[in-house]
Amino acid sequence: MAETQGQQHPIGLYLQVWGWLFVLSFFSYLVDYNEVEGFLRWFLVILFMMLKAWLIIAVFMHMQWERASLRYAVFAPPIVLLILIFFLVAEGGYISLLRSLYFGQ
Repeated sequence: MAETQGQQHPIGLYLQVWGWLFVLSFFSYLVDYNEVEGFLRWFLVILFMMLKAWLIIAVFMHMQWERASLRYAVFAPPIVLLILIFFLVAEGGYISLLRSLYFGQ
């Protein structure tokens, strides 16, 4: 009977990733616990969320060991969407400023 060979990752790697996910979740909780408000709050929450998503995708979904073309196919669209969202937020602020100047308070 032919034996199939597969890639085996050490359990320590998964435990390390679980540890980092716990630490990042703890920092996200601290943002809420310390009642951080405004832009800093949303920046930190999104930063921790993106780091956790990157860890999960890289290790648990085994994307770290895939070919570069597959990684680009998976990661390029969200990066483009984040850039477009940034442009929309910047334009929204500009339009809001113009409306307040033109129509007044």
